[in-house]
Amino acid sequence: MDFLAGVAGAATGIVLGLFGSGGSIIATPALLYLLDVEPKSAIAMSLGIVAVTATIAALDNWRRGNVDVSVAAVFGLFGVLGTYAGARIGVVTPVAIQLAVFALVMYAAAWRMLKPARLPAVASGDLSVSAGAAALPCSGLFSPCMGHMALHGIGVGVLTGLVGVGGGFLIVPALVLLSRIPMKTAVGTSLAIVAAKSYAGFAGYTGAVPINWGLMAGFTAVTVVASFAGTRLAHRFSQDMLKRTFSVFLLFVATYILLKSVIGAQ
Repeated sequence: MDFLAGVAGAATGIVLGLFGSGGSIIATPALLYLLDVEPKSAIAMSLGIVAVTATIAALDNWRRGNVDVSVAAVFGLFGVLGTYAGARIGVVTPVAIQLAVFALVMYAAAWRMLKPARLPAVASGDLSVSAGAAALPCSGLFSPCMGHMALHGIGVGVLTGLVGVGGGFLIVPALVLLSRIPMKTAVGTSLAIVAAKSYAGFAGYTGAVPINWGLMAGFTAVTVVASFAGTRLAHRFSQDMLKRTFSVFLLFVATYILLKSVIGAQ
């Protein structure tokens, strides 16, 4: 694995460690523009890289009691179905459309990070939500909110498979709003869901697009190690400062991808 691959893997891991999501948003452009991987292969490899890294992070959160298994099972199951379908769609979707959608997802992620957080504050064991929000019962696999999560899982899953993003920045607020679990548990549960969906998306591309297994393995190894460093760094900096800096970076990269896809389509 060359130097650029190591740098790209380290950046992906640090972002995952700092924010608990966003790995694909770094990995896919890095594979595309730093390592000259073909777009569909970059999307597929990004899903494989994030799947392994998110699995390790999710297991660590599970050991610390920060994964809601029933929520992860429902959201993850339907997310896996949606992701596999999205990946099969992605195989035949024009690259310009995939990259344009990917750039729009980056803009959405940047907007969400720049927007002041307005998620309801949830205490452990408290099933209430902010005033004006629907108070759906959320205990048990057959509660009404589980149906909402299933639909959300399918939608985010299709997006994951189509453009190769894990969707953590969409899953976390959905878990807090729909299942009303504490933020720390939502992040851990999101990682478990992202891992399952990423495996499904990778499986959907495998055999249909070329995969550089050696590059992917090396990239993944560096990403896993760097994710632990990112977790440690997260305690040294203001989360607001980190989010704003990362948002500006996303805006630049998304604009670059859009311009490249438009120019390439001409």
